[in-house]
Amino acid sequence: MNTLKEGDKVPAFSVKDQDGNIINLTDYSGKKLIVFFYPKASTPGCTAEACNLRDNYTELQAQGYELLGVSADSEKRQTNFRNKYEFPYPLLADEDHTVINTFGVWGPKKFMGKEYDGIHRKTFVINEEGVVTKVIDKVKTKDHAAQLLA
Repeated sequence: MNTLKEGDKVPAFSVKDQDGNIINLTDYSGKKLIVFFYPKASTPGCTAEACNLRDNYTELQAQGYELLGVSADSEKRQTNFRNKYEFPYPLLADEDHTVINTFGVWGPKKFMGKEYDGIHRKTFVINEEGVVTKVIDKVKTKDHAAQLLA
């Protein structure tokens, strides 16, 4: 797993959001961007994390941040997730792992004694020039916005 680190320039990417709109990294040039990766829409930890960011969205925006949520879920699953919890930010349906591989968050995981490959829950803060300024490896799902605003 070759994960982007602080100081790395984020390579350009294009992927569809929950509504089938193409989202490009260049859409956010000149803006501060938070990209958070979560394993699966509508699971307890992912829901807690996304809702915490939703509940603090105005404060994040007040500090100049845009948000993108990313998982390998389908557009339909992302749409259902967004609609159920009324997320004000796009969720990327990265089924072919374009963005997941760009950031290097796919790799071996362990859960209940089983090993498998999956998405690692990580968050990247990117500056106006497209450079990673912060990586959060140990995401606190119920208090994630505080980690970002600290």
